[in-house]
Amino acid sequence: MTNPPHIYVALPVMDEAGGLPVILNLLKEQTFRDFTLVVCVNQPDGWWDDPEKSVICETNAHSLALLNSFREFRVEVIDCSSRGSGWRGRKHGVGWARKTVMDQISGEAASTDIILSLDADTVFCDRYLESVVESLITYPTAMALSIPYYHRLPDDPVAARAILRYEIYIRHYLLNLFRIGSPYAFTALGSAMAFPVWAYRKVGGMTPKLSGEDFYFLQKLRKGGALVCRNRETLYPEARFSSRVFFGTGPAMIRGARGDWGSYPIYSSGLFDDIGESYRRFPDAYAGQVELPVTGFLREMTGEADPFGALRKNATDEKQFVRACHEKFDGLRILQYLKQKQKTSRRSDEENLTGWFHRFYPDFRFPLQKGFSFNESSLDMLDGIRNFLFREESRLREAYPLLK
Repeated sequence: MTNPPHIYVALPVMDEAGGLPVILNLLKEQTFRDFTLVVCVNQPDGWWDDPEKSVICETNAHSLALLNSFREFRVEVIDCSSRGSGWRGRKHGVGWARKTVMDQISGEAASTDIILSLDADTVFCDRYLESVVESLITYPTAMALSIPYYHRLPDDPVAARAILRYEIYIRHYLLNLFRIGSPYAFTALGSAMAFPVWAYRKVGGMTPKLSGEDFYFLQKLRKGGALVCRNRETLYPEARFSSRVFFGTGPAMIRGARGDWGSYPIYSSGLFDDIGESYRRFPDAYAGQVELPVTGFLREMTGEADPFGALRKNATDEKQFVRACHEKFDGLRILQYLKQKQKTSRRSDEENLTGWFHRFYPDFRFPLQKGFSFNESSLDMLDGIRNFLFREESRLREAYPLLK
């Protein structure tokens, strides 16, 4: 690898007594050595005076001591947890921690260097950093890399069932986006994304949010250019119940263990068909006002009689118009559309998943057995479904490595 870029590993840390030493050891074993770890140890400052949060404060203090004494490779520490240095007001959470780390990196790095976002509850092989550099060098104009992931199954069967159900949801969602040719066919995990520093600067950095900052940020990068979705190494996040953020893996597992999967349904494949038809007919909307499957939804969301009218007026040609349509009906709008339309469905999640397999993968037998149930079927069956979806997703990432 000739003159590879420097990697800045961006790591938010809060209450990671067990995870942080593991991450340090994994980074120490990397074959790619030209990297710097930048860590933001963080928490709200008021937690120091909250007896229920004092343990987290002390854990963060131990993390700071460990990081400041670490000498195996270069580490930069941002202290947002010591008394007087923690978050105040509405500026708190993992979104602010990620932004704080990435802004500091952006201020000191070369434009061609790479920011690799990690979480402290992940594991990876010794060639992980090397693989990230390889992917982004292969596509030097790409804005970002969405890295393959595979959750480690916890020993607790309740937690295992919850993460399998959640992972089936997100992989089924992504496979349908691939199927209809969506430019937003990526999964946003804060622990599994990387991007050049120039791309971070181009989009104005990360917008901090209490949750979902990874989704909004990757969407912003995707609108700015191409996104790589193939990487030869996989990241392995830990699956754990967590209420640190308002939505995402941890909260989904908590709600799911209580039987509430309303925010993470298995959407009907027909709804994705409607989005795909709209994609195909975007060029028709350039010629004049037409009613697409998503037009009514956009009209309701925007209050515009013709949601594509302004785009049509401002576009210089059909190609620019279609691109503007995709930016208007973006990843967030896709999710909102699916949620709105799913409310009218009387089919269960099991029926939607089984129907999808019958339609697209009729030879795969696991969920087609009579009596399949997310709540009652064996963990081995759910894991078999998860593994099939993972393999199919991996195949599509290889076949379509660049979203553009």
